[in-house]
Amino acid sequence: MLVKAPRLKNTIKSKTKSNVNVRPASEAMIELLTLLFLSSLAEEAKAKAFEEKSATIRAHHVKAVSKKLLKKARG
Repeated sequence: MLVKAPRLKNTIKSKTKSNVNVRPASEAMIELLTLLFLSSLAEEAKAKAFEEKSATIRAHHVKAVSKKLLKKARG
């Protein structure tokens, strides 16, 4: 059974410095982009773990890949 991802609206509102209203369409776009980023991070970490002949993805695999993906996400 698939579990829905938690809504990010409360997180977004708590992170903003001012009173910024986030429309439902914008909230959905932010959620989709976050899920896309996390899935690409998981895929890259999986490839890194495979390179090191590890059966599981560990924290150091994610850390090694995260800098590269964050630069790519920035543009």
